[in-house]
Amino acid sequence: QVQLVESGGGLVQAGGSLRLSCVASGRTFSTYAMGWFRQAPGKERKLVAAIRWSAGWTYYEDSAKGRFTISKDVAKNTVYLQMNSLKPEDTAVYYCAAGTSVGWPPSVFGSWGQGTQVTVSS
Repeated sequence: QVQLVESGGGLVQAGGSLRLSCVASGRTFSTYAMGWFRQAPGKERKLVAAIRWSAGWTYYEDSAKGRFTISKDVAKNTVYLQMNSLKPEDTAVYYCAAGTSVGWPPSVFGSWGQGTQVTVSS
């Protein structure tokens, strides 16, 4: 089992930036990738960005391309999501997840963080 702890959420005005962090611990050797999901009220949880743990591969959902950047610090077992040019529609709870599937983009996630709220005001 992998334990994940997110931080960095908050309230920001439209056009602003936030950086989310996710620290992984436990059986991290079983993790192929890390992903950031978000879930807005009344909507399904959706993969926003992902990064291969042992390589430079990245994936972005269309609305995140050009605005969000996912990165990692392997030595710190930490994944980041830099979010720029935030919009009110980015408001959601953001979850970090550990991917256990080999395929790309990752489709199977075995461990989840508790989530961090991101609110973008207009």
